[in-house]
Amino acid sequence: MEVDRVQAIASLSTNVDTIPSEFIRSENEQPAITTLHGVVLEVPVIDLSHSDEENLVKLIAEAAQNWGLFQVVNHGIPDEAISKLIEVGKEFFELPKEEKEVIAKTPESGIEGYGTSLQKEIDGKKGWVDHLFHKIWPPPVINHKYWPKNPPSYREANEKYAEKLREVSDKLFKYLSLGVGLEGHEMKAAVGGDDLIYLMKINYYPPCPRPDLALGVVAHTDMSSLTILVPNEVQGLQVFRDGYWYDVKYIPNALIIHIGDQIEILSNGKYKAVLHRTTVNKEKTRMSWPVFLEPPPEHEVGPISKLVNEENPSKYKTKKYKDYVYCKLNKLPQ
Repeated sequence: MEVDRVQAIASLSTNVDTIPSEFIRSENEQPAITTLHGVVLEVPVIDLSHSDEENLVKLIAEAAQNWGLFQVVNHGIPDEAISKLIEVGKEFFELPKEEKEVIAKTPESGIEGYGTSLQKEIDGKKGWVDHLFHKIWPPPVINHKYWPKNPPSYREANEKYAEKLREVSDKLFKYLSLGVGLEGHEMKAAVGGDDLIYLMKINYYPPCPRPDLALGVVAHTDMSSLTILVPNEVQGLQVFRDGYWYDVKYIPNALIIHIGDQIEILSNGKYKAVLHRTTVNKEKTRMSWPVFLEPPPEHEVGPISKLVNEENPSKYKTKKYKDYVYCKLNKLPQ
């Protein structure tokens, strides 16, 4: 079935001042109306090379409680590994349409592959974005048929990045665990331990003639436990705070960390999943590389028992991750 890719729609829209009606958001979502302009939100920036672990735990726990979002610098992933990841992703999206469609999503592929729509959107609205999903860890869940063969260095760049990323995520889980009074290993164990799935997504937001009316990705919290994101240099991430949408200031070569729904659930609400969305740009292509750290589908996630007591009863149901995902994507109550 022929699918309209946003990249193709954008290339037809270069000299016009309109976009198809299915991309025009309602007034309560339009970026021009709902963004607090002239203010760039400076979210917490945490230096992971800091030798004072107690202080690191405190800073990360505070950021996860009060913001649900923070950036980490000196994280140990070489700048070269990040720039290579960006380079090969960009090259893939610049290939001819036919080459990209070779790894298009199918009903059998589930989330993996090249695609456009993702979840049920109210009133049939669409985001101004194409994407590519594939799993990058652990080895038993990787299916290379959803990894681009072109550019030839794509696989190596993603494998190197995945290797370094796992070291960062292990640190983050440890600090988040200690931050709520658990032992260092407990939070990672609660989301699947070594079976935790690393799902790479590349978002491609082509230039949009009416960035005042469209969104790349609609407001949401991530279903994952953590999301670790690298953006390109084009502004686009917005966070909802104190009743307004704010642009988030990005630091080159930092990693942006989102607290996802599963960490909020595990912590019994102590840590907060961040409500965020993506805007688009009139002249430039924005891209981002989030990796979602997800429990295996059959793994049950609920509040960690040590964090539940009479004063702080359980605020969330315990359920299999796949059931949580089904409810969320289909807009059903959890």
